[in-house]
This record gives sequence, C-alpha cells and structure tokens, in this order.
Amino acid sequence: MTPSPSVPGSRAARRLGLTERVFAGARSRKLTRIVEDGLARVEESLAAELRMTDPLVDTTIRYLYEAGGKRVRPMLVLLTSQLGNGVTDAVIDAAMALELTHLGSLYHDDVMDDADVRRGVPSAHSVWGNNIAILAGDLLFSRASQIMARNGERAIQLQADTFERLVLGQMHETIGPQSGDDPVAFYLQVLSDKTGSLIAAAAQAGCLFSGGPTEYEQPLVVFGEKAGVAFQLLDDVIDLSDDPGETGKVPGTDLRAGVPTMPYLLLGRGEDAASAALHERIDAGVDEIAAGADPAVLDDALAALRDHPATAQTRRLARDWSQEAIAALEALPAGDVREALTRFAVAVADRSS
Repeated sequence: MTPSPSVPGSRAARRLGLTERVFAGARSRKLTRIVEDGLARVEESLAAELRMTDPLVDTTIRYLYEAGGKRVRPMLVLLTSQLGNGVTDAVIDAAMALELTHLGSLYHDDVMDDADVRRGVPSAHSVWGNNIAILAGDLLFSRASQIMARNGERAIQLQADTFERLVLGQMHETIGPQSGDDPVAFYLQVLSDKTGSLIAAAAQAGCLFSGGPTEYEQPLVVFGEKAGVAFQLLDDVIDLSDDPGETGKVPGTDLRAGVPTMPYLLLGRGEDAASAALHERIDAGVDEIAAGADPAVLDDALAALRDHPATAQTRRLARDWSQEAIAALEALPAGDVREALTRFAVAVADRSS
C-alpha cells in the first residue's frame, strides 16, 4: 500500500470541497500554492515519522494514514500560519502532531465502536485485533507528543490540553448522560471535546507557531471548535448515507454500535406516535445486535431515520454552528485567510462525505 496525500486538488479534498470552495477564486491562487506546498512537506515528513524498526509496528501505525484522509487539521494549521510568518518548521511539526493525534484517535474509536470499516478499508482492529489496534493508537499519540516537544513548553501544553479534552469527550460519550442531563446538550459538549478541540488546536497552532498576533488565537480557537462541532453534526447525517462508497463506512455504523447520534437524539424529542415508534424500533434493533443478531436488522429503521425530519433538523443545526464559527472570525483582519476560513466553515456543514 502506498501513501495517498490529500492536498488541495486531490480526490479526498475535492469531496470535501476544499479546492473549489475553501480556495476559490483567482485571489486565492497564491494561498492555494502555499497550502499545497506545505501539505506536501507534511506528507513527506509524516512518511518518515511513521517508520519503525519493527515491520509489524511499521505496518500497523501506517495503516490508516496510507488509507487516505482529508488532512483537514494540517490544512488549517498551514492556513492560519499565514496570519504570522508563514510555514515555519514549527508549523509543520504542529500540523504533523495534530494529524497523528487524530489518526491515533481513529484506531481507538473503531475499537470502542466495534467499527468494521474506516476510510474504505477494514478497520485496524478487524485486521490485527483490539490489542494491537489500541497499541498502534498509543504509539501514534506518543509520536505526536515527541514531535510537539521539539518546540518547547507552549507546544507541549497545547498538545496535552487537546489530548485531555479528546479523552474526556470519549469518556463522557462512553458513560453517557446522567440523571438531569439534557441528552442533546450533553452530546454537543461531547462533540466539542472529541472533535472541536482538535480542530480548534489546529486553527490556533498555525498562528501560534508562525509568530502571529496573540490576539488572534482565542478567536481562532472559538472558530475551530464551532466548525468542528458543525463538521461532526454533518457526519451524523452522512453516517446514515446509503452509499458506503462515498462515506468509507458502513451506513449507520455508530447507531448499530449503540452510539447515539444527533438525528437519533432529536428523534427522541419527537412527540408524535411515528417518531416514538421509530425510536423504539432503533432501540430494539441495537439490543438485538448487541445480543448477536445480524447488524442488517437495523437497515429499514435507519433508512426511515435518514428520511425523518430529525435528520434535516441536524443539517440545520450543523449550519447554525457553522455560522457561529464564521462570526468568531470578525476579530481577524479582512483578506484571503479570513475568506478561506469562512469558506471552510461553510463547507464542513454542507458536504457529502
């Protein structure tokens, strides 16, 4: 298997709309070239970092990296570096470290969710087992920390704070809301921790490690977190897609594993009999799968949820969070970077994969 870089213009980037939307227009040509060149450096450096002396370790930690990916987080690091001194070595390190942190989280998420497919290939734990997949994720986390440590205490603190939030988000998702918690508000906080924190760190890191103005960092954090939540909310919609070739995942992967998503939670708020009945069908199907039934037992119920108003409401919610992300950019100077970030926030809430 050979690496498949995802720079602007690649198939993965086009599916998200990065080329046509984030880097749209003649004014963005210079910015596009800068990001493309930076992503090429990130890919080359990642290829070197993901090589160990042990062949099995080498194969396992490179597995999901070589399966592709949109490289959203490195792209944001490179983009916001243009608010400072541009693509420095420290910026490249931050882009690599945050992408490796994201990759490590995918290995662990797939074990916890018992997911069969990731990025169009069998999940790592289905190939090597849970123990190896967990250890591969741990190795990626450790390598990310090593890379961040090259740039001092501030970089180490950013990495540690981000990783803590990732773990807390996963822990809260695993435990679930407690008595008195609003399930929707609880879930939005989980998304902020699990997804928003890492995208926020990427947006901040580019400015931080390029020597950009410190007053831009907090607005970028708010932007990244809200854009990250929008991204994940739309992922919940995409998770219901009936085209696994587009998503790289089995439709309804999360719900089949008993992991609530926003369409399911909003369905539970429905007061009509049809919504209540569909909610019960999904719950019953999840219980059957947990008892050993074929996951296909949920196919019809998930198709009904895909067409239910709760899913359209989730799309609208994603767009609301996207607009809040855009509002946070008002603190940044007008120009190509702010325009590209605005288009990014729109794109994450309006995509097909």
